[in-house]
Amino acid sequence: MAWRSFVAMGDSFTEGLNDAYPNGTFRGWADLVAARLAVDSGPNFGYANLAVRGKVIRQIVDEQLEPTLAMRPDLVSIAAGGNDALRVRVDPHALVRELDGVVRRLRASGAEVVLFRFADVTGNLPAIIGRRATVLNDGASMIAKRYGGYLIDLFADTAFAHRQMWAADRLHLSPAGHRRVAGHVLHALGVGVAEDWMLVPPTPEPTPWLLARGADLRWAREHLAPWVGRHLLGQSSRELVTAKRPELAPMAGAEPCRE
Repeated sequence: MAWRSFVAMGDSFTEGLNDAYPNGTFRGWADLVAARLAVDSGPNFGYANLAVRGKVIRQIVDEQLEPTLAMRPDLVSIAAGGNDALRVRVDPHALVRELDGVVRRLRASGAEVVLFRFADVTGNLPAIIGRRATVLNDGASMIAKRYGGYLIDLFADTAFAHRQMWAADRLHLSPAGHRRVAGHVLHALGVGVAEDWMLVPPTPEPTPWLLARGADLRWAREHLAPWVGRHLLGQSSRELVTAKRPELAPMAGAEPCRE
């Protein structure tokens, strides 16, 4: 199937953090998917990316759903809930209900919808995040089945246990991680993908205990503590950030996917 338009909704995962173009702006898996879809659809293919880092589900619904519906795209992706899961108080079941309402409206508009089961991050982040992610992942599976969406099961992909898939902050994907996500999405859509995007990195040698603890302390100092500080002060990484592609436009500038 050749889609004529694609809108990506969500947060930093979809904005493409830590996968930079040469000019310093972010690419990410959604741009890579759009570039490949444009190959089949031609120059009239339209792509919009409304995702903004730091957004929680309520903000994604309030700020991104109506603009997406107004564009009447053939294909929509939505990945949300990660920032909610990092908050002190959150009801993950309520997040699933929010997501269900979004997908219901998107499907009623005639759009095909891509949903995600998030990769297992329990090796990188506190265990409570893993418990909340389980509820979100189970909810995504249920919603995809209910409405006939494409489900991208990153949780089942053990390659995301490799540190090479993640940026230094252990929270956002690395360029290799973004390419692997793009590969999964394209496979689910029945579109060819470059084989090297799906290569599994070699299993790293075990890190000696002292070196591993030192790395954990550096991560806590450089990434975790600033994040906690910003949230205690009511600040966010999304401040002054706007959607990088707020309207449907021809795809240009992303790395094409080779078959």
